[in-house]
This record gives sequence, C-alpha cells and structure tokens, in this order.
Amino acid sequence: MGDDAAEAAQIGKHYDERSPIGDEFRDGQLHMWYWYDREDRVSLANAVARITRKVTDTLGLRPEESVLDAGCGPGTTAISMAERFGARVTGITVSRFEVERAIARAGASTVGDLVDFEYGDFMDLEYPDGSFDAVLALESLQNAPDLTQVLAELYRVLRPGGRISMSDFSLEQAGPPERLARFMETLRLSRLPSLTEWIGHLRAAGFDVEEYTQCGPRVLGRKAKYIEAALVRRQEIADKFGEAALNEFAEQHHGFFAPRRNQVGYVILSARKPYR
Repeated sequence: MGDDAAEAAQIGKHYDERSPIGDEFRDGQLHMWYWYDREDRVSLANAVARITRKVTDTLGLRPEESVLDAGCGPGTTAISMAERFGARVTGITVSRFEVERAIARAGASTVGDLVDFEYGDFMDLEYPDGSFDAVLALESLQNAPDLTQVLAELYRVLRPGGRISMSDFSLEQAGPPERLARFMETLRLSRLPSLTEWIGHLRAAGFDVEEYTQCGPRVLGRKAKYIEAALVRRQEIADKFGEAALNEFAEQHHGFFAPRRNQVGYVILSARKPYR
C-alpha cells in the first residue's frame, strides 16, 4: 500500500470511529453549522443544514445534472441535492460506515433512484474524463494527503464548463501555535490555507474562481451554540450509544475547541473548469 493509500485508510478509520455519533447528532451531515447570532434558536441539525444549502446553492444545479459528492459523509447532503434540484448524485467516501449509512438513508428516501454511494478515494478516481457537471467538496479537501493531486482529479472528471464548490477551514489570524496544532491534529488536517491560499490552489489546478466568502464568525465563532445545542440531546445519545462511547467521542474532539476566537475561519468557494 502506497503512502497516499495508507493515509486514505487512516482517514477512513478516523471517520468510522467518529461518524456514528456525529451522524446521530447532525442528521447525516458531519460538517459544520451556521448560527446567525446568540439568539438564534434553531437546532444543531438545522444549523448544519444551513451550511449544506449555503454551499450547494453556489453550484447552480439544474435537473438531471450529474454531481460528484467528493467525501459524501453519511448521505444526507447528496440526498438533499437530489431532492432540491433533481440532480443525479454520486457520493464517494473512504469510510465504510458512511457508505453503509448513506445507502440505507437513500433507500428510505424518495430519491433513491437519483443517488448512488460508493467506497472510493478521490485521490484516484475511476470515472472517465468529463463525467460530471458539478463537484461538491464539503469539508473534504482538508483531509487530502496531496491537495494538488486531488484537485487535478476533480478537474479531470468535470466536463468543460463544469463547476466545483467547496467549503473548508482556513487560517485567518495569528495565535498560539500549540492551540492551532491541537485543532489540526484533532481533525487530521495536514494543512490550513488562508482564503487567499485556497483561491490560489484552485487557480493553480486550472479553475476559474467565481465566488468566495469567509463566514467563520458564524461557524466556528458559534462553538458555544454547538455545545448548547448538543447538550439538549446528550442524554438521548448516551442512551443509544452508552456513556463510555459518548465520553470518548467528546474526548476525541477536545482539540477542536482549542483555537482562539477568529484564529480559524470557514471559507466557501465556487469555481469553474474553463469552457473549451
């Protein structure tokens, strides 16, 4: 097994261990949340769904378009795209748990004929050139062992004029390096580009960047809201998974809360593969 394949296997294990409880807390969407302010009272699942809508809306999807959900999680995001836009979505992930959960979730949905989930590594895709109209990479590029290689693969499988939308963490302000290191280790991040650097990575891969935003204060800046919302369901989750498993889950995420306020941001970018 090569270094990249070994790293992908480790990332898959990372998500296999964390995804079951995360899936329960966030209704099949393992990515971040979005709260407008301290008085915003929506549930954690609804706050996470806001990120789904905010990122997928930038793709401009149309009925029957084919979408690759690169790092699809337990399936809710792909199903949402099929339901909202009538798109045909292929989700891939290196987590066995996520594939199984996504397939089961699709089977219980009304759009099972529009979504497909596969175990696969987006560093080495098996799809022919130009297979997709759009690519979604929602908090998945952060875990790529080689960002240049994965962006090249995503560029390859897009048709000319196809779009990519991504969201991820970004480095926004200087702060205690040890806090940043704990954050990155917890999430298995090998890099933490700034917004400017993320734009540069997409352009270096050949994409034309069309839209971008940094909304960290309403995402990581609302960590207190996450704790508040999670506590509402704590006993329910403990009853299902056991106190020991829930305590281990919490311990695994301690480093997530280490960075200073506004040290780490959250970026959303949309770009296009140039037309011929």
